[in-house]
Amino acid sequence: MTFAITQNCCTDAACVAVCPVNCIHPAPGERDFGATEMLYIDPAACIDCGACADACPVDAVRPAEELTPAQQPYAAINAAYFERSGQPEPREAVDHGPNFHAWGTPDFERVLPADFAPLRVAIVGTGPAGMYAAEDLLLHTRSQVTLVDRLPAPGGLIRYGVAPDHLATKRIGETFARFHTHPRVRMHLGLDVGSHVTAAELAAHHDAVIYAVGAATDRRLGIPGEDLPGSIAATRFVAWYNAHPEVAPDAVALSADRVVVVGNGNVALDVARILACDPTALTGTAVAGHALDELRRSKVREVVLLGRRGPEHAACTGTELLALKNLPGVDLVVDDHDPRVGTAIDAAGAAQKAALFRDVPREAVDWSTPPDPSGQRRRIVFRFHSEPLEMRGDENLRAVRATGGAGEQEIPAGLALRAVGYRGVPQSGLPFDEGSGTVPHERGRVTGLPGTYVVGWIKRGPSGGIGANRRCAAETVGTLLADAVAGRLPAPTGGARAFHRLARRRR
Repeated sequence: MTFAITQNCCTDAACVAVCPVNCIHPAPGERDFGATEMLYIDPAACIDCGACADACPVDAVRPAEELTPAQQPYAAINAAYFERSGQPEPREAVDHGPNFHAWGTPDFERVLPADFAPLRVAIVGTGPAGMYAAEDLLLHTRSQVTLVDRLPAPGGLIRYGVAPDHLATKRIGETFARFHTHPRVRMHLGLDVGSHVTAAELAAHHDAVIYAVGAATDRRLGIPGEDLPGSIAATRFVAWYNAHPEVAPDAVALSADRVVVVGNGNVALDVARILACDPTALTGTAVAGHALDELRRSKVREVVLLGRRGPEHAACTGTELLALKNLPGVDLVVDDHDPRVGTAIDAAGAAQKAALFRDVPREAVDWSTPPDPSGQRRRIVFRFHSEPLEMRGDENLRAVRATGGAGEQEIPAGLALRAVGYRGVPQSGLPFDEGSGTVPHERGRVTGLPGTYVVGWIKRGPSGGIGANRRCAAETVGTLLADAVAGRLPAPTGGARAFHRLARRRR
């Protein structure tokens, strides 16, 4: 019996580090690492030891013989990767990261001085990027870490951004939570850098500060009517169903029979799935109680996903699309309004994303016909080669005007969600690049601010999943430690206790 990696893969490569036979690829150091949607297990090389399943922080590795019907395609997906890419690279070519070391011959006579004294490092943000940085510092140095988060609960995007029915993905939060009570960690929740304490005050009490604040807002469409009631950011909708404290329980009303989602990335698929699924399937998940109540009252029967480009360029991962195809009680349809859509699907190779739409029914959707309110099944419509031009309505959204193969079309809808990406916001006391929505830096070192660093989406932009933050954090922490060894960190003027008193007083 071999193992297979399934939909939840976070690509942080913890499984690679424990595999005794080098059968999980692409691995750190290999050409494709970080470029594929997931990692893959070679069924011809797997020895069924289960070490990868034990190490996986998101429960994505399963015995192939125990895959559910919805998961069974992943056995073929894992095998197909090795059929396409050929033999894996030799074991010696794989870099397993900071948890593996090349041990030299021990010398018990020589005493080496420490490269630097224990550091006090503040990390602003407790999402994956911040916690990977904390893990690196705590496991590989004697640093004391101060975790700061403006929200009343830790977790960042894991808690407030991952869909509530992705329980396995949320489970990585348990891995990070073990560091919250580490003896060298102090955590301050509900403390906002910029209003409660300044960036200068934080820096004055620590040897270094790492900002892991993510991308806190959404990208705009820049079209007329975008701010009409009923037109909201998908990020706000996600925060609503995840009980984000800054989004009111009554912020979303599901009184429309049709919802338009602009975008077809993973966030767009998440919100479409939540809107279309049977609410009873969310019972027992991490969904907010007020959101579950509203979903039970929901009148939504159809969700339309607008994609500016064709199916071959769909922004979602193949794994999320495959999961959507197995959603009970929901029909998937491709709007065949443009001949380029069918051509791209029919011409796609077996390993290409567009091929996943081959068994999805196609029809030229008549938007003048409203969804059947009495229908037991709901449906999700993929409309490619369609760009929103205007949100129309008077006091509330009434329709979305969009491009189409036969000219502009008006799609009646009472709710529209923008899911075209996240964007970073300026941080008090830090430089900011308006074009990229990031903080200017060099390998994580903030430009012009010694002792200040960035990690995660505020560093590299909103790209890459959970696992990408491990590599991103390793680079930033490496830069920080190199600065410590070189004596480039400013000396703090305040101590740890003084900062804790300051934080309690200001919060």
